[in-house]
Amino acid sequence: MSLRNDAKNKVYERQPRKCEVPVNEQGRYLKVSQYYGENVYNYHLSKSLSQEDKENLNQVINGKKTIDKPLAAKVANSVLEWAISKGATHFCHWFQPLTGATAEKHDAFLSFDNDRPIEALSASQLMQGEPDASSFPHGGSRATFEARGYTTWDLTSPIFIRESSNGKTLVIPTAFISYKGDALDTKTPLLRSDIKVGEQLIKFCHLAGETNVQRVYTTCGAEQEYFLIDKAFYFSRQDLVMTGRALMGSLTSRNQQLEDHYFGLIEDRVLAYMQEVEIELYKMGIPAKTRHNEVAPGQFELAPIFKDANTAADNNQMVMTVLRTVALKHDFVCLLHEKPFAGVNGSGKHLNWSMATDTGLNLLEPTQNPHENYRFLAVIATVVEAVFRHADVIRMGIASHGNDHRLGANEAPPSIMSVFLGDTLKKIMDAMIQSGAYTPETQRTLDIGAKQLANIFKDNTDRNRTSPFAFTGNKFEFRACGSSASIAYPLSILNAAIADVFAETNAFLEKELASGKTIDQALIAVTHKWYKNAHQIVFNGDGYSQDWVVEAEKRGLGNYRTSPEAIGVFKKTEKVKFLVEGGVFRQGELQTRANVMVERYIKCREIEFRTQESMVNKQILPCAISYKAQLSETVSKLKAAGADSSVEEGMLKRLSEVVKNLVTKKDALAAGYDKFHHSLNEDDFSVKIAKELMPICEDISKLCNQVEEIVPEDTWPLPKYYDMLFIR
Repeated sequence: MSLRNDAKNKVYERQPRKCEVPVNEQGRYLKVSQYYGENVYNYHLSKSLSQEDKENLNQVINGKKTIDKPLAAKVANSVLEWAISKGATHFCHWFQPLTGATAEKHDAFLSFDNDRPIEALSASQLMQGEPDASSFPHGGSRATFEARGYTTWDLTSPIFIRESSNGKTLVIPTAFISYKGDALDTKTPLLRSDIKVGEQLIKFCHLAGETNVQRVYTTCGAEQEYFLIDKAFYFSRQDLVMTGRALMGSLTSRNQQLEDHYFGLIEDRVLAYMQEVEIELYKMGIPAKTRHNEVAPGQFELAPIFKDANTAADNNQMVMTVLRTVALKHDFVCLLHEKPFAGVNGSGKHLNWSMATDTGLNLLEPTQNPHENYRFLAVIATVVEAVFRHADVIRMGIASHGNDHRLGANEAPPSIMSVFLGDTLKKIMDAMIQSGAYTPETQRTLDIGAKQLANIFKDNTDRNRTSPFAFTGNKFEFRACGSSASIAYPLSILNAAIADVFAETNAFLEKELASGKTIDQALIAVTHKWYKNAHQIVFNGDGYSQDWVVEAEKRGLGNYRTSPEAIGVFKKTEKVKFLVEGGVFRQGELQTRANVMVERYIKCREIEFRTQESMVNKQILPCAISYKAQLSETVSKLKAAGADSSVEEGMLKRLSEVVKNLVTKKDALAAGYDKFHHSLNEDDFSVKIAKELMPICEDISKLCNQVEEIVPEDTWPLPKYYDMLFIR
């Protein structure tokens, strides 16, 4: 039996896994609110910490002071007591190296008092770890033999317990830095960026009259798209295992064109999976809010409630981990690649971003009369200027080999950065820099024509799903981030861009106020200054259209179609200097990230090329050659019998041409890779891969698809798109 048929038979026998919903001692189901966050350490509830300890710890978390060792020792004992009471036996420093994933090394609580075994967690173990950093990406920032790195406790992100089938582990969120103090992770720059945004926005709020504001921070809610396929199909395809995407596969006659999967009925097996994912997330204090079928068959989405950006980034990393691990329990594999199946929609990660104060203000809340909310308009204008000024660097922040398959593919925002404001807000802003007068429309309800239905109040604007950075009511939605990416990196760049321009906004406000202008007059002047300068990046139309590509070029907006082009922005010192001058990255850290991104791009493409070559040699060609032999024998027999063989000869000729072209292309790709690999530096090599080798790789995929469409169904060795996307 072939791998494909064996896999299909296994899938046909699958049944939904029963999800164990938490119950109380009487066996009654618990409400989510009753077990939400039960695996999150809450120092406020600790009985071993005094009220003074808790107040001091709160000041540390809010950046008012640093933690000392005596307080850390008390917290460590409190954490240990709580973790042991929950059944944890190990702890780990959980960090986010430049792999884009997470890393952890588990240590047992087991220690010894003389010869007596005890459980222990010291202040030093809580605050600092020393993982071997030699095998993590470092972009040439140190010699191979220089292996020391440090993890350091991030007090702003909650400590939690991660449950597995046979045990529990205490997870301590940490930053990861080099021996010289440089950031080797995505968390450290994000924390720096949030500090810089906070500093500038506190000053802005005070200048704008909100003098009671003491803290401003960025918030985020990261929507997560993903695919589910049965693990029997997954492990029958070398490309999915090695690269995360299908390197070949003929489209089914029906995939997403009827839009029937989007928001459709969630199948029992998938729903059972979603429910178990949510239970795990709720226990760890991760507020999963929505779940639904996405556009493509086999594609789904999970979206959380907003949190501060740093915690949201940590939460999203754990969301991806839980999606993967729980999937295996349900005999699924969760695919987070941005484009696992060519021809159907890929997966993104929409970052819903805003700025909040400790007094409860959302600085992107327009209120009922946005045209009179001058603080809000000044914030919007400053954000628009920040995106306009630093668009190329923001585009670089979402560059990856996987995302190259999405951006600009009529399913995701284009690779051109632009801002969508919506009709009403754009009219207000345009009026301010033209006539200064804006007449608001009265709020209207939609006439549905059915009195049985509740009235719907019409929003000020429709949504634009083609914009990479869209204002959506009281937040911006950064829609261009890839589904497998860490959100910390693009968030740190976005925050740095915002802080950079707000520093100038504050200086301008101070000057205007010193000249005798009122706060409102000064805010209007800020809005006029920035929006007039940056309005060309505002685009409310169809971002998928070729007309926009032409128009964007006329406006002078960058269009980096591939990751190597986008990463090349690192070489333009003037473009990235705000990251260094703002204190979010050090110069060496930028070079490290540039090197790591290029190196990762090359390695991932090499794995794809080698995997594709192996599959062609070992699966596709043998299948095609076998069918050629069968056709040749049939033609010979028909001719010997004096029967017409024109149909069979036509099929044989077509298959022979496809096979010949396939071998030619396969050899050309291998030769081109070897040639460029040995003759070019990494930067130039990555560009050659994107511009010259990827088109050959795609040609090979198309030729393999032609073979799939010619050979008999029962001889094709790989699970097809139909199998993977529709059979569950």
